[in-house]
Amino acid sequence: MNLTLQIWRQKGPNDKGQMVDYKVNDISEHMSFLEMIDVLNEQLVASGDEPVAFDHDCREGICGMCSMYINGEAHGPDRGITTCQLHMRMFNDGDTITIEPFRAAAFPVIKDLVVDRTAFERIQQAGGFISVNTSGNTQDANALPISKHDADEAMDAATCIGCGACVATCKNSSAMLFVGAKVSQYALLPQGQIEATDRAANMVAQMDLEGFGNCTNTGACEVECPKGISLTNIARLNRELMKAACKS
Repeated sequence: MNLTLQIWRQKGPNDKGQMVDYKVNDISEHMSFLEMIDVLNEQLVASGDEPVAFDHDCREGICGMCSMYINGEAHGPDRGITTCQLHMRMFNDGDTITIEPFRAAAFPVIKDLVVDRTAFERIQQAGGFISVNTSGNTQDANALPISKHDADEAMDAATCIGCGACVATCKNSSAMLFVGAKVSQYALLPQGQIEATDRAANMVAQMDLEGFGNCTNTGACEVECPKGISLTNIARLNRELMKAACKS
């Protein structure tokens, strides 16, 4: 395939960025999207130009670092996948592909397609943890009875990889699906009850402090989430927040 790439280039956080057009030829439909970007970067380096900066690590859809906004969609025109799992067979010969970083005030651009998502880490640090007795009298996890329904829902919530697609696709740049997933994975299990009163309140307070917007109830976040995190986690987050308000 021969493609035209319109890519956002920005030298640094304080620089003014712009879209720049590039041509890439002989792209195999079996390549992943990141492999296609690698081909472009090899071409740029060979011509003495600066390669396009983008985040990536596992390239297996696990780490969530490869976040890009492709043709107006977080992670591109496929469902249930991250950018590194997107293959060029989703595009056609002669296509023009627009590639941008995730757009949110809480995700400032570092360079080109790389954004600073440490806001998610600060939200997690605010309450996304449990207290565990490590004195030698720890209880075997298998000794704690948990219904399969709760265990399955907690595991589904825990599959969130924190990629930020929910934020990027929301018109309010809301992080409530991310926060809801992180709260839910503890709220459904007995191990998470020790900090339950403070967890939701602290994480939502940090979310607001970081500058994320509120939920828009449009459901776009669930559609674009590569792990299919359900909107029911936002409902659970709201319930946990109300419980915290009543107890405080």
